[in-house]
Order: sequence, then structure tokens, then C-alpha cells
Amino acid sequence: MRVGVIGTEMGISRFQRWLASVQCYIEPLKSALFHEAFPGFAATFRTIWPLEPVAQIVVPDEELRTRIRLSDRHDALFQTVETFSSRLARHAREEEVQPAFWMVVIPEEIYQWGRPKSTVPREERVPSDLLFPKRVAKKILETGSLFREEVDAAQLYRYEKNFHNQLKARLLADKIVIQIVRETTLTPGDWNPPIRSLQDAASIAWNLCTTAFYKAQGKPWRLADVRPGVCYVGLVFKQDQSSIDTRNACCGAQMFLGSGDGVVFRGRVGPWYSEKWNEFHLKKPEAEQLIRDVVEAYDAQHGKPPSELFIHGKTRFNNEEWEGFRAGVPDGTDLMAVRIRKTSDLKVYRPGIRPVVRGTGVVVDEQRGFLWASGFVDRFGTYLGWEVPKPLLIDVHRGNPDITRVMKDVMALTKLNYNTCIYGDGLPVTLRFADAVGEILTAAPLGDSTPPLPFHHYI
Repeated sequence: MRVGVIGTEMGISRFQRWLASVQCYIEPLKSALFHEAFPGFAATFRTIWPLEPVAQIVVPDEELRTRIRLSDRHDALFQTVETFSSRLARHAREEEVQPAFWMVVIPEEIYQWGRPKSTVPREERVPSDLLFPKRVAKKILETGSLFREEVDAAQLYRYEKNFHNQLKARLLADKIVIQIVRETTLTPGDWNPPIRSLQDAASIAWNLCTTAFYKAQGKPWRLADVRPGVCYVGLVFKQDQSSIDTRNACCGAQMFLGSGDGVVFRGRVGPWYSEKWNEFHLKKPEAEQLIRDVVEAYDAQHGKPPSELFIHGKTRFNNEEWEGFRAGVPDGTDLMAVRIRKTSDLKVYRPGIRPVVRGTGVVVDEQRGFLWASGFVDRFGTYLGWEVPKPLLIDVHRGNPDITRVMKDVMALTKLNYNTCIYGDGLPVTLRFADAVGEILTAAPLGDSTPPLPFHHYI
């Protein structure tokens, strides 16, 4: 485990105390059947997470306190992110020892005031040193300016007012992987009375250690039965809020293999959104290029194109998109499109008080089936939910795969969420993080040259 840490002196100290605690056995929460004890990091993952980080960067408290309180929220978030991103980028350029990923430890006020709708109390605000207000910047972005300084200053408002998303987006160019964690998550006992409710210590250890092991290029688990030559792609769309044209959106593709490896491809920003249908659809050239990038990446890893390529989406693909996808795959690759969405159209009840078993499936016909990706789990003796489980509607609308095989694949993909330690997510990983990845892709002006990067850069 080659891990770096960046934060204030107090934040780094709290991280090291937490890291020492997860080396040992942690008792589970006894009030819930499905909570497990954490055996200790080495016992769980069969590797060592050293107490001393391979790199450490201290961020000045006063710099953070001043920047997060700037009166203009775009300026405040940009400057606060800059406090971390500039130091991480400098380390990536200048230092020989490079961590596999960084733990970014943030004070509670960064979380509190680093979100889109958060506001700093008037009496605590620090005046922003800007050339002009947002309304002027927006006009410059729309019409341009003869002065380069004004154009550069206006770019500030193209960055999302979200610390988490903007920091991840601005680190993509340097290929820096991070895990953002709040100080209150690491050592909640330092606040009395508590300032927020949290999971028990064992659950926090399971979740943070699982994602840390994955971001350090480990595999917490893998599927037992993986069909060779199969590739799964989830399409990502996110409206570009900084664009003048409200139809503009960024399109990307998340490619996953049965092993759990994932890569995100960023497509072009374009007018993909239809207000009439409230859906996103690509033009043929962009669809072809996006799927061609996926096939080339698969070929580079395996020495040949995939034999089966499944595209997962939340809506049906139109004829123009499908023609583009077909043009982007070589002969010998069987291309199929599957729409997956939660539905209340069908509910199933069991006799007694227990809900339907997770993994239950109902095949309607050769193209459609209902799959309960959440439900009663025998191993835990309980259901990890509060309401009657809703099924996923699996709709194969392009290609001719076996519907039962498709439903089994979707079920398996619900087990590949490495971002946290969850037994069986309610959605396949191809769609689970679609919105989150889209938010990273549009949180900063990245340009069309952003390279394909492993999935752990985005989660």
C-alpha cells in the first residue's frame, strides 16, 4: 500500500490515529444482524498499510480558512481546490516517490461550505478580489472580449461549485487518484457532543479500507465465474451547466470487464439533450468514435476485440446511435444494447413477513425480464432495506442475447462496487456511478483531449 496523505496538521494527525486503529480487530455493531467485525487491515486484505505514508503534504490552516470564506462562491471553491490541487500536481511533477493514491483529509468547514448551495454567514465572509461579478463573466463567455485578461478571468465561472467534484476533475490531467475523507469520519470522538451521525467504527473501516485497497490497485474481490471475451459498457450523460446552449451535455462511456476493471472514456460535448423527449442521444459519428475507443482499449489489454459487447443505458438507443455503435465495432464482435431501470410495475410478495429473495428473476419474453437485485439475503437473515423491494426491468432492445444470461450478468455486476463494502448493490456497476462520473466530467473545463483513465479516478 503506497499511500500519500494531504491535509492540515490536525487532519493528518487524525488520519494517522484512524490508520493505527484499523490495523486491529474492531467490534461490530451488535444491534444489527448484517454488521460484521473488521478483522484488521492485514488480516482482511493480506497486505500491509504502513503507518507512515510514502508522501505527506501539510496544508496551512489559515489559507484554507480564508479561501473557503471568500464572498464569491465560485472564487471560494476554485481557490480552496487550488490549495490542494496545486500541491498535489507539484508533487507529481517534481518528486521521485509517487503514491498509488492520496488520502485527502478535509476539515468539516470544507464539507460544510464546499457544496453548491452552501453559504458562509455574512459576518465571516472575506471579500473576493475579482475583476467583475458573475453576470458580467457570463456575458463575456457568451460574446467574448477583446481583452485576454477578461476572458481568462471569466473562466472561473465554468468550474462547478462543488469541492469534491472539482478537485477530482482538476486532477485528471495529472492522473492523480484521491480519496476525500472528512476529519469527523476518522475520529468522531474528538467532537463532544457529536456534530453528525455516523456508521459504527467497524463499518467505516470496511468501507474506507475497501476503497483504499482498490485505489491502491488491489482487487477486494472478483467474480467466480467470468465469461471470457465479454465487455460491458455503461453510457454516461451529464448536461454541461457552464455551456450557453442548454442542450449541451458531456457523453462518456464506462467500460467494465468481468474482473471488475473499469475505464472511463470522455466523449465530445455536444447538443445531445432533447427537451422534447427528456433524453440524451448521440449523433452517429460521436457514437461510432466512442465505442471504437472502447474496443481499442479492450484490444490493447487482451490482444483481440471482445467477442460480446453489451451497452447498458437508462433509455433506449435510437436508430442513429445504433448505426454509430455498429460502425464502431469490428466483425466478430456481437453487439447488444440493454435498457436497465428500476420499476414499480411489478411487485412480488412472499408468504409470511420476509420480502422476496435477492436474485429472484421473472422472464417475460425473449427481450424482457424483471430482476430483484435487492431483497432478502439468507446469509444475513435479513433484508438491507425498508420498503418492498423494487425490481429492475431488463429490456434487450438491440441484438439477440439470451435474456436469462443477460439477467445473470446484470446480477453479477451488482457485486462489483469497490467504492464501498456493500454485499450486492441495487444497480449494476455500469449504471451505479453514471451520475457521479458525469458530474466529474463536467465539473471543470477539461477539453476533448482528456485521456481514458481507470475508474478509480472518478469515484
